[in-house]
Amino acid sequence: MAIKINNSRIYLASRNPRRRELLAQIGAQFDTIVFRSFPRDAGEIDEARHAGESPGVYVERVARAKVEYAWRIVVERKLLRQPVLAANTTIEIDGRIIGKPVDEDDAKKILRRLSGKHHRVLTAVAVACGKRVETRLSVSEVFFGTLGETQICDYVASGEPLDKAGAYGIHGRAGQFIEHLAGSYSGVLGLPLFETAELLRDFGYPI
Repeated sequence: MAIKINNSRIYLASRNPRRRELLAQIGAQFDTIVFRSFPRDAGEIDEARHAGESPGVYVERVARAKVEYAWRIVVERKLLRQPVLAANTTIEIDGRIIGKPVDEDDAKKILRRLSGKHHRVLTAVAVACGKRVETRLSVSEVFFGTLGETQICDYVASGEPLDKAGAYGIHGRAGQFIEHLAGSYSGVLGLPLFETAELLRDFGYPI
């Protein structure tokens, strides 16, 4: 017998408060899936970049792995079946992927590297429902003004960059560092709304 799918709500597989706010902004009705541990800690998701993998392929692969893991949680916990959404964001500069800093010193090194240069922010959105999984990719170009060492140290001391890809949050104090942005502001925040809405509509979600 076919399992009935509820398309009036979705699950968000993310602890990121910005993603929750952005989903609410476009009127999405959602429930949050809470993992007992982070999937990467459980060995469920390979976030290492594979040899020869482009940044776009990498970020979409990780987003797909996240949403597939979340769908397995829905099935294993016997939750109401409804579409699951996950996202993954990474920074790319000079062909190198930059993730979250490991500590304050690493955050400072990342910010020095971004200072006075262009970099790309790639965010992949993935939706799963049953065996169907689809992704969309948003790519934005961001230009940082030249940062002084005092600016970098003060920003890192605030604690804001320590849990963010590229060691900065565009919605916070780092907004003052950005001289130019070409692309999706919401994509840089972590959930590109155009691609997200497009993908949800493809899954029959009324948005």
